Amino acid sequence: MTNITLSIDDEVYNKMKLFSEIKWSEFVRKCIQARINELGRLKSNIHADENLLAENWLSEEDNSAWENL
Repeated sequence: MTNITLSIDDEVYNKMKLFSEIKWSEFVRKCIQARINELGRLKSNIHADENLLAENWLSEEDNSAWENL
């Protein structure tokens, strides 16, 4: 398995610490995998341009969850 490093705002990090029961690495891995799966479906079903693929893909529920971190 390959390691990557992410930079996040201190404010977000402090909020993450409030939920220490969450395995944040696993959460991020699942988010990345979901995005890769979605992009694969998009590319195989339509010829989407790069601007479309770069748009925010989070649902309203996802955005709300991130706001509360």
